[in-house]
Parts: sequence; C-alpha cells; structure tokens
Amino acid sequence: MSGHAKQVPVLVITGAHPKLYNHDLAPTAPEGRTWGTFSLFAMWMSDVHSVGGYTFAASLFFLGLAGWQVLLSMVVGIAIVNVLMNLIGRPSQKYGIPFPVVARMSFGVMGANLAAMVRGIVGIVWYGVQTYFASKAVQVLVIALWPSAAAYTHNDLMGLSSLGWFSFLFMWFFQLVIFLSGMETIRKFIDFCGPVVYLVMFILAGWMISKTGLDSFSMQLSDKKFTGLESVGLQANAAMLIVAYFAALLLNFGDFARFAKSEQAMKAGNFWGLPVNFILFAIITVIVTGGSMKVFGEAIMDPVLIVEKINNPIASIVGSITFIVATMGINIVANFVSPAYDIANLAPDKINFRLGGLITSILSVLVCPWLFVSSPHAITLFVSIFGAVLGPMFGIMVADYYLVKKQVVKLEDLYTMSPTGSLYFDGGWNRKALFALAISGALSIGLSLLGAFGLMFNVGDWGWLIGSAAGALCYVAVSRAAASAVTMRAA
Repeated sequence: MSGHAKQVPVLVITGAHPKLYNHDLAPTAPEGRTWGTFSLFAMWMSDVHSVGGYTFAASLFFLGLAGWQVLLSMVVGIAIVNVLMNLIGRPSQKYGIPFPVVARMSFGVMGANLAAMVRGIVGIVWYGVQTYFASKAVQVLVIALWPSAAAYTHNDLMGLSSLGWFSFLFMWFFQLVIFLSGMETIRKFIDFCGPVVYLVMFILAGWMISKTGLDSFSMQLSDKKFTGLESVGLQANAAMLIVAYFAALLLNFGDFARFAKSEQAMKAGNFWGLPVNFILFAIITVIVTGGSMKVFGEAIMDPVLIVEKINNPIASIVGSITFIVATMGINIVANFVSPAYDIANLAPDKINFRLGGLITSILSVLVCPWLFVSSPHAITLFVSIFGAVLGPMFGIMVADYYLVKKQVVKLEDLYTMSPTGSLYFDGGWNRKALFALAISGALSIGLSLLGAFGLMFNVGDWGWLIGSAAGALCYVAVSRAAASAVTMRAA
C-alpha cells in the first residue's frame, strides 16, 4: 500500500507504466473506501438539489399531464437511471478505479484518452456555466448586504460588470479551495450540501402551504391537458428526459463508486439518492412552484427569485447562500471531479488529480461561460454533438464489461503498455470500440442535429437511449464477428 497525508490509500501495481499510473489513478485500497450509504446518498442530493435540478423537476409538471402521470413517469425514468448507475458503477467499485481507467477496458489503455477527453470537455464547459450561474446568486447576496454595490453592475468588461467579475472569481476561487483539499474534503462538503438544501426547501414549502393552504395544492401546473395515446407518449418522453438529465454522471459515476465501502453500500446509496430523493424533491418543488402561482400570481421556477420575493432580508440572505452552496455541490460532483481525473489520465506521470483540477478550473474561465449561455445556438450545438456521444460510450463500456468480458478483467493489464497485455489491443487502441463509437456516434449526433435544426422530427431526449443502444449492439456484433474470424483461422 502507499499513501500519505490527505491522500487516499491505494494499491501499488508493480511494473505499472508511468503513462498509465499515478496515485490518483491507482486502485483504491480497501481502507481507502470510506464512502458509505449516506455519503453516496448525499452525493445524489448535491446533484439534484440545485437551481437547475429545481427548474428541471418543476418543468415536468408543466407538460400537460395529470399529477399521477408525472409521478409515474418519474418513477420509471429514475428507476432506469438507478439500474444503469449500478451497472456502470460496479467495475469501479470492484476494482477501485475511476472512469478513465474503466474506459481502458473497452477502448484500450491509450484509446481511453479519447473517451476521457470527450467527458472532460463536457465537464469543463458545464463547470464554467454552473460557476457563472452561482456567481449571479453571489451578486444578489452582495447587493442585499451592501445596496450601494449595485453601482458596480452598470459597466461592461468582456461581457461582465465589475461586480459580476468579482462574484464569478469569488465562486471560482472558493470552489477551487474545496477541490484542492482532496476527495475526503469533497465527501464532507457534499455530505453537508444536500441536507442543508432540503432544510431550506422544507421551510419554503411550509411557508407556501401556510399562505395557500393544502386545499389549493395541485400537482398539475399546466393549463394544457393531454389524454389517450398522446399522454402515453408524453409520459415516455418525460421518463427519457430524466435519463438524459443524468447522462453525464451515467458515464463517470465510477469516479465516486470507487470509494464505496461495498457494492451493497453503493446500491443502497443509489436507491436512497435517486428514486427516493428525486421524487421527494420533485414533490417539494411542485408544492413551492404551485404555491408561487397562488401567492405571487405567476409560476416562478427559480427558488432564489422566490426567496427574494418574500421581501425579507434575512430570507434573501439565507436563501441565496443556500442555493450558492447547492450549485457548488452539483458543480463539484457533476463537473469538476471527472475532468480532473480525465486530464490526469492524459499524462499521469506529469499531472495528478489536483493539477488536473486546476487545469479544469482555468479552462472553465477561458470558455467565457457568460457568453456561451447567451447563445442558444451554441448551447444547442454543444449539447447535440458532445451529449450525443456520451450515450454511445456508455453503451460500449457496459456491453464490453458485461457481455464481452463477462465481468472478468486482469487488474494489472489496466496499467501496462506491454503488447502482451489483454487491453493493449492494437498499439493501445481497441479498433472495435472505435468503430462502434464512430457508427453509433454518427447516428446519435446526426439525429440530434437534424432534429435541432428542424430538418426532421426531433428525437429529443431519446437520443441518449438510441446512441447507447446502437453503441452496445454495434460493439457486441463487431466483437463476436472478430472472435468468429479468429476461431475460423485457428481451425
């Protein structure tokens, strides 16, 4: 074993190649697996309990479905997510390895860099975007405490005001300090984030009920009403919308599962954090959003704005701080940890987890997220292209581990550049996986772009499922064809 202060104990892989191995990419040792059911549950709370998560959950109740239909769609969608998370998390929990190392099983010890780069780019962009959104709450908080600071919002410097730059850099630095403290500090931070947001949301829901009464509570927030087959299709779309919402973490959940004490702890944490937590949070969300229609005369889907409208300085301050913390929680979970590992995987002998995180943080500023979110066209292209590749990669990795390798992998081969290693393939690249990714990726990206620009019907949130299924089927077919060819030559 090896390890030192503030670092997780890891297994030493004798003879590991420096291009594939460092302390952060090494398998987590048994004594380093400290994440129990609650920590994983809290991780999912941090992922769901954000302004984005609130808006997403509330939007499902505006689809024109009855309340029970929305809840049924949620149960189906989040149950699918729960199963898929357990599937992608198992190899990481079993071997104690992060996503980029798991990707070596399917794409080869060098080909995994391609998968890591795609996931890393997605994480970096959304990390910058979420930091920008959180900085807007910081700006509101600063003005609430010092009203005269509003004078610094009227100038413009590269798209942000002086106060905007201060708020953004404050959030950027604060998150970086937490991240550079290591995974154990991150665990403790997200253990704190989720429950705190729940507390504020329960208080907000209670305040709404005190103003409107239970009689005015409704789980249908839309004036539209769909019935028959149309409503069934809408329910299916809602379920797929939920799967698509978790698409990024469906790929790199192993970055957290590697620290789980056991597979049972991982599954229990996922169950409480996904089906139970997501549906409970959605119900609280619809109480607050529905109440806002009665109290303020309009449906407000931004909880920070609701807190502001209460017109109580203390409520505004507490609410702003709470949702700043909530956004930090989801940003670290969904958008920071993965790029840090992904960048470290590119050059493990030179870049560790902390340096990878620093690079992620710097790149997130260079993205200029405030300009990015102001262009719906840019967001559409980004989501269509990069998001459509995440599904195929997930399908290939799951199909490879469960259907091709039958859950049997030699741990040492994940860290060797020897041509005799089972994961070296062709110069470190698995051409079968690359072929399957090219075919399924072209399909999912093509469908997404054609739909986004109105050239055909929009497959919408079914794109992830289509890409994932295509990637899995294509990879299994190519792998079996190659195996048959080898058998025939041997005969």
